[in-house]
Amino acid sequence: MVFTFFRSIKKDFIHTLQLSFPIMLGQVGSVLMGITDTLMLGNVGKEAVAASGVANQIYFLFTVLGMGTIAAMAPMIATSKGAQNDKECGEILRTGIELGFLISIVICLIMFFIGENFEWFQQPAAITALVKPYLRILTISTIPFMLFLALKQFSDGLSLTKPAMVITLIAVLINVALNWLLIYGNLSLPALGIKGAAIATLISRILMALMIVSYVFRNKSYRAFMPPLISTFNTFPLIVKILKVGLPGGLQLFFEVGAFAGAALLVGWIGTDELAAHQIVLGLAALTYMMSAGVSVSGSIRVGQAFGEGDKAKIKQMGASALFLVGVFMLFSCLLFIFFNEELVRLFIHDDGVVYTAASVLIIAGLFQFSDGIQVVALGILRGIEDVNVPTVITLLAYWVIGLPIGYVLGFIFHLGIRGIWIGLLAGLTTSAILLTFRFYILVNKGKTKVYEATKLVKQDGH
Repeated sequence: MVFTFFRSIKKDFIHTLQLSFPIMLGQVGSVLMGITDTLMLGNVGKEAVAASGVANQIYFLFTVLGMGTIAAMAPMIATSKGAQNDKECGEILRTGIELGFLISIVICLIMFFIGENFEWFQQPAAITALVKPYLRILTISTIPFMLFLALKQFSDGLSLTKPAMVITLIAVLINVALNWLLIYGNLSLPALGIKGAAIATLISRILMALMIVSYVFRNKSYRAFMPPLISTFNTFPLIVKILKVGLPGGLQLFFEVGAFAGAALLVGWIGTDELAAHQIVLGLAALTYMMSAGVSVSGSIRVGQAFGEGDKAKIKQMGASALFLVGVFMLFSCLLFIFFNEELVRLFIHDDGVVYTAASVLIIAGLFQFSDGIQVVALGILRGIEDVNVPTVITLLAYWVIGLPIGYVLGFIFHLGIRGIWIGLLAGLTTSAILLTFRFYILVNKGKTKVYEATKLVKQDGH
């Protein structure tokens, strides 16, 4: 039965893999900046590892609202391209750049406020002292990062996924080199520790933005879709449309990342060793998650194209191929985490207490790999058919009504500590994966929802 299913989607599976691979590498590249920071700060001390980890969790918690909102651009552009409306692709790009700038300003104001009042989170004093300067610098990098994301979504939506991948990987290498200089003080530079890691990230993100702006606006592959530099185009209606589709997507990410950030704060109440272990495991889980997110983006693009074409059968086929691809990948990562848990942790740190704790938690992270991959791809393919409101409620329920409460009860009432908190995260991810997948197939099989009514209108109007 499995082989029959695979044969039926083989062609779509290969196309999805071809589209996904550059996006996956690009997504992994973004996470690799944080992972290389953790790796290189491991030589500074476990306090630096814990501080950078919890700071990135708080920062990422709010940044994903912008990332999720801007992510709506790719399936929207794919839908416009599928409907052969090239002009609208350019209009979406221009609107996305404006919206990304506005979102980045809001995020910066929020993060500056949080950073200056980090004592609210009741973390160890040594951690709080390190977090504050790190967050100030990291926050500034949001502006070039959002510009990069807007242009990346434009390129990905046109199925031109390799440029952003290459630029991201170049930026990772630059980040590693700058970390070597600024964290450790090599080549007669001052050793800035965790502050040096933040400066390296800021410089790398500025270069990322400059590189993708230069490439997209000069490459002929994009010219048919580019908006005029000077025009009276009113972007407000498209801003509303992107927010309508993208903001629920941002909230979905906010609820999930918020659960992990909340878990980090809970773990911080237990101790520094546990917090360092949590950040190491989270970094490894984030790596596989972002690869799954690459499949999610490609799935949303391919489903979005089918949505623009008004092809219901193709929508179902595109969604199935994306789910199957991420299932295969996450099964591999599950086995890797379970059987090589200690070896993976020792890549980051050699403190035996932290290693023992992190290795045991990595087994739990291995168990939720399949659920994590399925739920993020299900969100992507639902976004491709512009179904965003119900999935947002599902993520809120899964992570904040089920995941975190179970984690708190197991961690503090049943005294399972950090392991109990991660079991709660496993429960939340599994709930999300099941409900979101059911949601997609209910819509597809029913075929009489607003989604397909909208699809028919798109097909009839021709735009």
